Amino acid sequence: MKAHGLLLRRHAGGAETRRHDGRVAVAQANLRWCSDGFELGCANGQKVRVAFALDCCDREALGYVATTEGIKGEDVQDLMIAAVEHRFGPVNRLPHTIEWLTDNGSCYVAGPTRAFARELGLEPRTTPLESPQSNGMAEAFVCTIKRDYARVSSCPDARSVMAALPGWFAHYNQLHPHRTLGYRSPREFIAARQTQEAMPAL
Repeated sequence: MKAHGLLLRRHAGGAETRRHDGRVAVAQANLRWCSDGFELGCANGQKVRVAFALDCCDREALGYVATTEGIKGEDVQDLMIAAVEHRFGPVNRLPHTIEWLTDNGSCYVAGPTRAFARELGLEPRTTPLESPQSNGMAEAFVCTIKRDYARVSSCPDARSVMAALPGWFAHYNQLHPHRTLGYRSPREFIAARQTQEAMPAL
């Protein structure tokens, strides 16, 4: 029945507003940000859960929140504020609308979270149900953090992981190369773009 489209769609809360075309990357910064979460296990059995936001042009990690509990809507709201302030400073509202692309996790689709996003100037967009590849940029970031940082680091307990996260995110932004960015890090890509835009037209 699923293969022939005969199943009813599952309700994910609220009216369906998804109009995401499946292409995540955009040509300019601050047009679309994506967000997702992941879990890191510690040697003593503790879990650290992290939610993050990326710019879908330059791949810069705009911010993150981490907790030993589940990610809640309030945590996502804190993440939104961190991302906005990272790019635009302490403003009450974005100068233009930016898409906020996520999956259908309860912390993202909750009514108060979506309302808060729109107050900031973010426009929530969600991926199709059971289609994590539709937020492939965020999924790739999760793989990078787990493979290149968590797996090669000592993670005895949650406190150690929480202390390491700022360094991991900083290294990713400043030094981690991306094939799609010409093997430059997000910050190197941003600097190159700024230099190019500042050059006078010939």
